[in-house]
Amino acid sequence: MIGVSLGVDVGNVRIGVARCDALRTLATPLETVARDTEGNSDIARLLELIAEYQAIDVVVGLPLNLRGEKTPSTAAAEGFAAELAGALARESRDVTVRLVDERLSTVTAQQQLHATGKNSKKSRGVIDQAAAVVILQHALDSDSVRGELTGQMILPESLDEH
Repeated sequence: MIGVSLGVDVGNVRIGVARCDALRTLATPLETVARDTEGNSDIARLLELIAEYQAIDVVVGLPLNLRGEKTPSTAAAEGFAAELAGALARESRDVTVRLVDERLSTVTAQQQLHATGKNSKKSRGVIDQAAAVVILQHALDSDSVRGELTGQMILPESLDEH
């Protein structure tokens, strides 16, 4: 498969966004979007980014605990992925949305930033983007090894479940 993917780290306050190259080898940070749980400005911004980069799929990080069990943040990520899939379907865009295990992505991102000398408290938006890079890079690497898309595909009908 060839084409750009976006990676998304959904938080309560911010959403980190990353993108990859068209050959799907390297994820890079893109931007941090303000989370909008009351309206849909966050979904609208992601739709703009999907169009701008002609993304063929979106990888949303699925927060699980270290035992692989759901956490309170899991439902938020699942709901966000379903909302995004629904918005894409309403606009008749053929873009896959999938959830991929994101265990330790934020910790990994913080460690990488610390190693470069950045203060994590002053770099929260950057950490969100770095976490999105970790999530997307993991998905790209897994896709490459397996020869198919990994993760849980979210269909627009999933909106009824959330």
